Amino acid sequence: MPVQPPPVTTQQNEMQPGGPLDLGPAPAGRGKILVGAALLVLITAGAVTFLNRNTEANALAKETEAVSVPTVAVVQPEAEPGNDELVLPGNLQAFEESPIFARTNGYLLRWYKDIGSKIQKGELLAAIDTPEVDQELSQTRASREQIKAALELAKISADRWANLRKSDSVSQQEADQQASGYQQAQANLAAADANVRRLEQLESFKNVHSPFSGVLTRRNVDAGALINSGAGAVGKELFDIARVDPLRVYVSVPQAYAPFMKAGMKANVTLQEFPGQKFMGTVARTADAIDPATRTLNTEVDVPNKNGKLLPGSFGQVHFATGTSIPRITIPVNAMLFRAEGTRVAVVDKDGKVHLRPISIGRDFGATLEILGGLEVGDRIIINPSDSLEEGQQVHVAKPTAGDARS
Repeated sequence: MPVQPPPVTTQQNEMQPGGPLDLGPAPAGRGKILVGAALLVLITAGAVTFLNRNTEANALAKETEAVSVPTVAVVQPEAEPGNDELVLPGNLQAFEESPIFARTNGYLLRWYKDIGSKIQKGELLAAIDTPEVDQELSQTRASREQIKAALELAKISADRWANLRKSDSVSQQEADQQASGYQQAQANLAAADANVRRLEQLESFKNVHSPFSGVLTRRNVDAGALINSGAGAVGKELFDIARVDPLRVYVSVPQAYAPFMKAGMKANVTLQEFPGQKFMGTVARTADAIDPATRTLNTEVDVPNKNGKLLPGSFGQVHFATGTSIPRITIPVNAMLFRAEGTRVAVVDKDGKVHLRPISIGRDFGATLEILGGLEVGDRIIINPSDSLEEGQQVHVAKPTAGDARS
């Protein structure tokens, strides 16, 4: 029996809509969607990359800027209560002090007083041999005698010619010449007398006397030394004499206390070598002017020193009872800046900017300084400031820690 082929159903299946092998044409917008999606992904990735790089650059710039701004430590000035007693350093000086020079030339024969000797006014200190002056004085005296003899002769001649003129034996001119010769001889004698007195006074300087009572503090010559007169380049100082009772004590009083310094005000002086002892004194005078360089008032205190216990040239502390309590502002010594225009302090404002302020310094307490002007209690001042700090510079203020202390 012949085999019959199976019925053909392939074409029907292919033509049947929705069949498994339906490969109809794709929609036209699908390709565009895929391209747009790819572009969107690329743009998004580029934007994210750009934003990341920009954020990193900004962070790096901020970090660099933060590192470039210095960080400083600050403290505030401390207000301390005032004290009715004002204590200031002072230098003790002799009430009078004078170098003694020779007023004539010669050689030192001998000296009679040495250092530490108590000397009264007019007391002999040394004797000088002056052979040249002695010889010149003798010659001048002899010349005076010659002029005196010539004067007597001129007087006799003038009188004689005056009598002859009465009888017309001589002319008036001849009589006048003789009278003029007599007057000239008188003038010559006066000049000779003056020269003799000058040399006598010069010779009297061969004995050196003390101009006032005091203590001989220095002797610079020995017997046989050549002595030149005067205090110039060739002159040599013979002695130094100081009047040590009373002593002068010069004190530089800060401007804030200057109005309280009055003549007659009581003060006492203390010295380290005399612990527990006070030497009473009195304000003698003030300069009545503030020194523009130091902003202080130069004040003199006179201290009696009858027993000579205090020595001129010593350093002491002068205590004034001012009767006022002025509050003091102090800062650490390591807060100062030394610039060409003067002493400055670096102050940080609320915006973190530096301002260099001039200050007026009062007393030095060692670790701290008294400030008389230029700062207030609420100011923030930089400690251990760098020399490179400038006006208006931005800084960061370090936060204080529990262990921080003023240094």
